[in-house]
Amino acid sequence: MRDVAENLPDMLPDLLPDMLLAWYDRNARIMPWRTPPSQKQAGVRPDPYRVWLSEVMLQQTTVAAVRDYFTRFTARWPTVADLAAADDADVMAEWAGLGYYARARNLLSCSRAVVRDHGGMFPATRDGLLTLPGIGPYTAAAIASIAYDEPATVVDGNVERVISRLRLVTIPLPASKPELTRLAAELTPPSRAGDYAQAIMDLGATICTPRSPACGICPWRDPCAARAAGVQAELPRKSPKAAKPTRQGTIWIARDGRGAWLVERRPDKGLLGGMLGFPGSPWDGAGGTAPVTADWQTLGEVRHTFTHFHLILTVLAARLPALNPERGYLLPDPDFRPGDLPTVMRKAYDVASVFLTDH
Repeated sequence: MRDVAENLPDMLPDLLPDMLLAWYDRNARIMPWRTPPSQKQAGVRPDPYRVWLSEVMLQQTTVAAVRDYFTRFTARWPTVADLAAADDADVMAEWAGLGYYARARNLLSCSRAVVRDHGGMFPATRDGLLTLPGIGPYTAAAIASIAYDEPATVVDGNVERVISRLRLVTIPLPASKPELTRLAAELTPPSRAGDYAQAIMDLGATICTPRSPACGICPWRDPCAARAAGVQAELPRKSPKAAKPTRQGTIWIARDGRGAWLVERRPDKGLLGGMLGFPGSPWDGAGGTAPVTADWQTLGEVRHTFTHFHLILTVLAARLPALNPERGYLLPDPDFRPGDLPTVMRKAYDVASVFLTDH
């Protein structure tokens, strides 16, 4: 198989970016944060703020899930200065349901650093972007290339899949990441780097897909070493993942006689940090102490999966007597918006809401 990759014509690596860019000019996906090739050719430059915001939202999330969030965020906070001036709770509430809530906290930290330290302008280089809070190597490369056309190499899951097939890399991920990054860097062109980065990601998302890649319409079908060897659907190979552990906890949902909800703001650090939620126990299965003495009724369980573990929460609900809770605070019903809750809290709310409405 290796002979297939080694025998590619010497001139081909220089032609590959042009082949892909010609395809991208005709087939670029339309996205609310993207500046299409035709507009760029007419002199319209991408907005670094929108590029940055989209890249943070897209981390470990699908394009379909991000579109509406991006539209709402940019309507409410159209510039980085607007976001920097936003109330933390408003941003966290707008993010609710998108997951990986540390990203929302990083949005606030980064936007405020851009305004405070850079006059409201994002640095124009990968190295400069890496100095900002919450921006790692991938995001810095994506912003530098897409917003500023710096020839920085952008490598996400789509790019890894495309390169592993194009160059017939059979070493399983994640061990092959350094080699895939090196090979991807060899192809990154000195000009139109932003369009190229988006083109190769589009190729992986729409044609060089994980299953049943559409090789017949791929602009790189002829130079693809995996296709020549007939193993394109088998790549990239991945090392087996360890089984996710399961954690357990308890969550208490209550209302007082006026209909106010017992809630708390979670600590800034840790899972669901800074988000509105209901009082709960640690997720160690050891139980916990209710936030207030009441006639708690067990309503059932909710299940949720995070990146590294599964969670099972036992849901208890009660009507509160007229006293102050030991934990949390009472939020008046008109101010309580279930949509502001993270997904796992919303699942628990759905279990308890009927009980607390009827009792």
